[in-house]
Amino acid sequence: MDVQALRDVVARMERGFRAELEAMVSVDCGSYSPDGVNAIVDRCERWFRESGWEVERRRHVPRPGEPQLGDLVIGRLAGDGGPDVLLVGHTDTVFDEGTAAARPFRAEGSRAYGPGVSDMKGGLLAGFVAVDALRAARVGGFGSITYVCNPDEEIGSPFSGPVIREVAPAHDVAFVLECARANGDIVSARKGVTDHVVTFRGRAAHAGVEPEKGRHAVLAAAHAIVELQALNGRWPGVTVNVGVARGGTRPNVVPERAELEIDVRAATAEEQEAAEREVAAILSAPRVEGVEIDVRSEGTHRPMEKGPATAALVERARAIAADLGMELADTATGGASDGNTTSAAGTPTLDGLGPVGGGAHGEDEWLDLDSVVPRVTLLAALIGGV
Repeated sequence: MDVQALRDVVARMERGFRAELEAMVSVDCGSYSPDGVNAIVDRCERWFRESGWEVERRRHVPRPGEPQLGDLVIGRLAGDGGPDVLLVGHTDTVFDEGTAAARPFRAEGSRAYGPGVSDMKGGLLAGFVAVDALRAARVGGFGSITYVCNPDEEIGSPFSGPVIREVAPAHDVAFVLECARANGDIVSARKGVTDHVVTFRGRAAHAGVEPEKGRHAVLAAAHAIVELQALNGRWPGVTVNVGVARGGTRPNVVPERAELEIDVRAATAEEQEAAEREVAAILSAPRVEGVEIDVRSEGTHRPMEKGPATAALVERARAIAADLGMELADTATGGASDGNTTSAAGTPTLDGLGPVGGGAHGEDEWLDLDSVVPRVTLLAALIGGV
C-alpha cells in the first residue's frame, strides 16, 4: 500500500476521531484527579479491547504520604514481522477539576480548543487511530506494538516512568505522541531535567534582642540562589532556575527554615552531569555558619539526544511526509517528556508525532483539525513500514 492510499483509510476515520476527541476533552483529568484520569483510561482500555489488543491495567498503589494517581494501561498487538514498536501517550493533563465545564471543547474553523486538546488527548487518540488504519488497510509491517498510556506524565511520570524504562529496551523504536510543534515540527531532541527541593535548617532567635544567637536560614538560601543562578551561561545548553523560594515566619524572628525548588536542564548528558556536580558543590557548603542543608531530588530525566538512529528516523519521517505533500522539519526543545525515558533506555525515539497543536497548559490550548489526517497517516506509515 502506498501512503496516499493509507491516507484515504485514515480520512474515513476522521469523524470518529473528532467525536472521541470532544468526549475526552470534556473530562477533567488532572494528574491528581485519579477518577478523571481513570475515566480516560477506561476509554483507552475499551478501545484496546474492541480492536483486539491484549490489555494490561495496573492500579497505582501509593506509599504513605503519596497522592493517589490514576491507573496505567498497556496494550500489546502482534504484527506480521518487522520492528517492535513502542508507542507512548499520556492520559493526564495539568488542569484542575472544573476546567472542562468552564472551558468546554469547541471547534472554530480548523481549530479545536479545550483543556488537554493537544497535550495530549489529540496525540493519545492518534496512536489508536493510526493502528486501526493499518489493520483496516491490512498493513502489518511490524513485529509487535506496545502502547503505554501513562497517567502521570505531567508530574514527571513517577508511577509510569519505571514501567516505560522496563519495557523500552525490548523495542526497536519508540514513538512519543505529544503534539507536533505549532509550526509542524516533530521533536528529535529534548533537554534533560533534574528537579531538587532544598531545605535550609538554621536556628530561630529574637531579631531585636539577641540576633547573634540565630542561624539565618533565609540568608543561606539567598547566597545559594545567587550562586545557582550564576551557573546560567557556563555551558551552552544548560539552564538553572530557582523557581520557588520560601522561608521565615515573622519579621522579628531570625528564620530557622527556608526552602528552594530548583530546575536544572541540559541538552547533553555530559552537560547535565557537569551542571549537577556544580549544583551539588554549591549546596554542600552553606554560606552561613550553623545552617544545615538537605537536598531531595524530585525526579530526573536524562537528555533525549539526536543520535544517528534517531536521525535516520527523522529522514524516514521526512520522506513519508514528502509523499504526503508536506514539508517536515525536526527540532530540539527544552521541555522533557517520556521520550527522554525511552531514549535514555537506548531505544531510538521520535517525539511530537501527534497532530499539530499549541498553547499547551494555557487557556487557549488548541489543536489543528486539518492536521489530523496527514499526521495520523504519517504516524501509521512510520509504525507499519509503509
